[in-house]
Amino acid sequence: MATVAYVVSAHGFGHAARSCAVMDAMARIRDGLRFEILTDVPPWFFAQSLAAEHHVHRLETDVGLVQHNTLQEDLEATVERLDRLVGPQSNALDAIVSRCSRSRCGAVVCDIAPLGLVAADQLGLPGVLVENFTWDWIYRGYADPPAGLMRHADALDEMFRLADCRIQTVPVCVRSDGAHQVAPVSREPRTPVAEVRSRLGVPRRAALVLLTMGGIRWDYRSLEVLSTTHGKWFVVPDADESPLGGGNLIRVPFRSDLYHPDLVRAADLVVGKLGYSTVAEVYHAHTALAYLARPQFPESDVLEQFAISRMGAVEVAADDFNTGTWLKDLDDLLDVPQRSDLRKNGAAAAARVILDLL
Repeated sequence: MATVAYVVSAHGFGHAARSCAVMDAMARIRDGLRFEILTDVPPWFFAQSLAAEHHVHRLETDVGLVQHNTLQEDLEATVERLDRLVGPQSNALDAIVSRCSRSRCGAVVCDIAPLGLVAADQLGLPGVLVENFTWDWIYRGYADPPAGLMRHADALDEMFRLADCRIQTVPVCVRSDGAHQVAPVSREPRTPVAEVRSRLGVPRRAALVLLTMGGIRWDYRSLEVLSTTHGKWFVVPDADESPLGGGNLIRVPFRSDLYHPDLVRAADLVVGKLGYSTVAEVYHAHTALAYLARPQFPESDVLEQFAISRMGAVEVAADDFNTGTWLKDLDDLLDVPQRSDLRKNGAAAAARVILDLL
């Protein structure tokens, strides 16, 4: 049995979602693969999303950005976390090296957690980077960033350069010479649309809207307005344990047996934060998208251009989202025509590149 280490950023759930898509594609192509996943993403996420044989080791492997909330970053706190993670007193790298060595991994794949590439270099193993951006590029994209952030950007840039192989998933922020570019990567839906709607209690032909702000909690301020919007149904993944609400408003926990890609495909419209995994999953589902931009986050412009040009997406202002005034345009958002073009998932192409290294 071949064992692959997968080191995943825990900045939200998007990097874990993309990683699961690639790992499952690898397992479909080659039998006998096992994945040792090193991350601070909770194990239940992989249990729900990943069919391939795997084991999750709860390790802090990446900082990314510390968030005030899902739309606002705290750059000063990010510097403090980075100082702790890669500082002289940290044992984070040693923990990654030890786990990869004890598990006899044949390669290390990183979804923008650069310490994994350093570990691969120390162990003499192939190191693969899967990305549509790297953190050094993100840090340098802020206006007037803290000096400490630029120091870490330089250090992370050196780490990312250790990759023996680089896979970039569309939409790519900065194309890298020699990298393998693949189509958008996302998890595949599993359950027929009719069955998902039946489990939600949504009438078959009713308009269904999915609200999602990614894996970071959000204070939805307009839920009462949603519940009084007649003739439309809303699903909001945010509750802690059991489904809440009733009628046309359905709140479900992050950790539930309702698989998020199934909800995306069952919806007529997704409204939410502009993040990679949301864009990729909506893109492959051919669902309409209304997005909240993150104007200060450097990746946002790239995702926005892709979502508008390739998906016909429409922006919703954050204030309108919070107050519920966006609902006056709901019928227009639901009527945005969706393309019927064939959209290839880049997970299989990424998997083949990694398997060639094994």
